[in-house]
Amino acid sequence: MAQDQVSRQGQGHGEGSPADGGTDADPDAQLIRTPREIRIVLSGLLIAMLLAMLDNMIVGTAMPTIVGDLGGVNHLSWVVTSYILATTASTPIWGKLGDLYGRKGIFMASIVIFLAGSALSGLSQNMNELIAFRAVQGLGAGGLIVGVMSIMGALVPPRDRGKYQGMFAAVMAVAMIGGPLVGGAITDHLSWHWIFYINLPLGALALVVIALTLHLPQYRSSARIDYAGAGLLTVGIVALVLVTTWGGQTYSWGSWQIAGLLVLAAVTLAGFLRVEQRVQQRGEEPVLPLHVFRSRNFSLICGLGFVVGFVMFGAITFLPLYQQSVQGASATNSGLLLMPMMLGMLVVSLVVGQAVTRTGRYKIYPVVGTLVMTGGMLLLSRLDVGTSRVVSALFMVVLGAGMGFLMQITMLVAQNSVALRDIGVASSSSTFFRTIGGSFGVSLFGALFSSRVTHTMSARLGTGGGKAVAGHAQLTPAMLGHLPAPVRDAYNHAVASGVQSIFLWGALISAVGIALAVFLVEVPLRSAPEPAADTVPVVATAEA
Repeated sequence: MAQDQVSRQGQGHGEGSPADGGTDADPDAQLIRTPREIRIVLSGLLIAMLLAMLDNMIVGTAMPTIVGDLGGVNHLSWVVTSYILATTASTPIWGKLGDLYGRKGIFMASIVIFLAGSALSGLSQNMNELIAFRAVQGLGAGGLIVGVMSIMGALVPPRDRGKYQGMFAAVMAVAMIGGPLVGGAITDHLSWHWIFYINLPLGALALVVIALTLHLPQYRSSARIDYAGAGLLTVGIVALVLVTTWGGQTYSWGSWQIAGLLVLAAVTLAGFLRVEQRVQQRGEEPVLPLHVFRSRNFSLICGLGFVVGFVMFGAITFLPLYQQSVQGASATNSGLLLMPMMLGMLVVSLVVGQAVTRTGRYKIYPVVGTLVMTGGMLLLSRLDVGTSRVVSALFMVVLGAGMGFLMQITMLVAQNSVALRDIGVASSSSTFFRTIGGSFGVSLFGALFSSRVTHTMSARLGTGGGKAVAGHAQLTPAMLGHLPAPVRDAYNHAVASGVQSIFLWGALISAVGIALAVFLVEVPLRSAPEPAADTVPVVATAEA
């Protein structure tokens, strides 16, 4: 097929049922591909996914060096915040653009923007420039994971995707474990600039692989971009992310700043829903088609994704803090501290993926996953100053196993619950709810942790005990060694108490996930269409 262009003009929403995945045609899914072709394309997709996941892990390790070079310590948090804001706000937009104008071109555009932001970040001469260029980088990153998942959703039907989902879990494990190690090595032996420059050859390789091996039909859409909806959604998301970033840290939860942001988020998101209803009534293309939420499975799985993000990012944030402060683990290899959890997640994800492909059944796995995840959180709530590293590692394996049942299944169910033309929207929505859940989890767990640490310090050292250790969340094992023994002992007990509270509340949140998983419906997974007797696998060469 030398040229395959598809016009997407005035697509309605009547054909195909969101509940059963829909039967309307999606040109990306019409080409029959061999497993070898899929594996070749997958190599480029995995590189792009690694870029997105690895970046923040690497940058975090180099932040002290960056501040020492550029100054601007008062704006340090914005280096991360600007990236998160741009990534989260752009995620739903990227998904819809891919559905409208072609996933390959939009995905490659996101890689180019990410690489441009990386190059500019490496060239930054002051903190303000770095913050601005990190936002550009985050804008591109918003399209990377969504693009990967959307393209996989188009290339591989849900029934067959289990063969490949373990690879995505492996990429996440590599990023979580290897990111801090790579960041530290680059910062120590080259310079902090190279933590951004390292993205360029990897991104260029991903672009070449995608350009040469991923062949999808070209789209020509006459649909107008829903600028009003996109703008309102972006403002609402930014307000929510700022609430989770500033709440309990920069401003108290009861401050007028946080209250104002919550009001802004509520007003803009309500306006967004109204605009989307009007756009859809006119037969145009909304940024987020509300009809996808009529699917019971889709709505439930988005809620479950929020719960998974809430629990997972909370655990990733506070487990290393406990290990370093109470158990005396080294912060140098902080990524290795999470290895038991990542290994549990990876092994279970591989097994579940193969089982889904073999049987076509999946409902049992979210139910089991949420039960195991809840059990893991309850076990971790028993951590104290006397818990050994072996015991805590075993508890982490249980939590990781629960996540392994859920991480890829949530995306699988989301994509199987919508019509083929809405794969991008399903992918971006699933990613978005998990990200927002993580933001709220880290913020609320952080506030709870700070409260428990202050309370325990005061109880052990008197009314002034809560102030005895300034900046308690940032103390390193080396700094703790210089504290008086009574203060150090009180601090260790305070951290253990804070972590216990976090995981106990996390278990309650996980229990909500159990209820959501139970109500999922076992809808048959879409399978690849059988080729006609005289048909051979075809690779389109259309979209450049």
